[in-house]
Amino acid sequence: MQSSYLSQITIYPIKSLAGISVNQWPVTSRGLKYDRQWMLVDQQGQFLSQRQLPKMSLIKTTITKHHLILSAHGMEDLTLDLTPDKKEDCSVSIWNDQCMAWMVSTIANEWLSDVLNCFCQLVYQPEQYTRLIDQTFGLASDQIYFSDGFPFLLISENSLASLNTAMNLSLPMLRFRPNLVIANCSSYAEDFWREIQVGEIAFRLPKPCSRCAITTIDTTAGTMGKEPLTTLNKLRKWNNQVFFGQNAIHKNTGILHIGDSLIVNQEGPQQPPLESNSC
Repeated sequence: MQSSYLSQITIYPIKSLAGISVNQWPVTSRGLKYDRQWMLVDQQGQFLSQRQLPKMSLIKTTITKHHLILSAHGMEDLTLDLTPDKKEDCSVSIWNDQCMAWMVSTIANEWLSDVLNCFCQLVYQPEQYTRLIDQTFGLASDQIYFSDGFPFLLISENSLASLNTAMNLSLPMLRFRPNLVIANCSSYAEDFWREIQVGEIAFRLPKPCSRCAITTIDTTAGTMGKEPLTTLNKLRKWNNQVFFGQNAIHKNTGILHIGDSLIVNQEGPQQPPLESNSC
C-alpha cells in the first residue's frame, strides 16, 4: 500500500482572499513564504475577513516573480510589489493580538473598497515586525504573520470525503482553506498525529482547528449557506465548538513539494476527544 503523501499546497497571500495552489513552495521561519503576509483592516485597524465580508472569497490572487496581482470581476487587475517599500506604520488588531504593520497604498485601499463596497485598508507585515504564536501551544521562537493563530492548517483528503458522505454533498477542499492536504490515510487520521515529517519539514500538531461560518461560504458566489457547520455540529462538536483539520507548527525551514511522503513520528489521544471519529 502506498504511504501517505502531500497532495496539495495552498498559500493565501492576503488573509481571507482566494488562495493559490502550488506544486512546491519554500517554508520560511513564519510558514509558507508570503502566506497571509497581507491583511485587510477597517478604519480602526481591526482585521476584516470573510466572516463579515463573504465576497472577499471572490477576489483572486496570483504571484509572479516580483508582484502580487489581485483580480475581481469587472475590475482591472491590481498589481502590487511583493516586497513593498516602507510606508506609514500602523497598529493592527487580529483576534487578541495587537501588532505592527505597514500601509500598502491608497490605490490598493481604493481598489479593494470598490470591490467590497465598504471602506478597507490593505496592510503588510515586514520581517522586522513580529507576532508570536499563542504561547500555550507554541515556543518563544514560533512566529506567524496574519493567520488566525498557526502557520499551517492540515487536512486529509479522506476526512473531507467522509464529511461529504455524511452531508450527501461534494464540498471542495478550498471551503476549509488548508495549507496542506494529505492523501492516502484514513479519514480523521490527523486527529491522532502529534509530530510528523512531510518531505524535509518536521511539524508539531498542537491542537485541532475550530471552524466558523467561513466554511459555509460558496466561493463561486460569495454567499453563505448552512453546511458543513450543520453536520459538523452533529459529528465533530466538543466544548461548544466544531473541529475539522489540525493546526500545525513547523520545526524547520526548507521546501515542500507535492508528492512528499508523510511519516508519523508521534501519535496521541484523539484531538478533539470525540467519542467517534467516523462519519
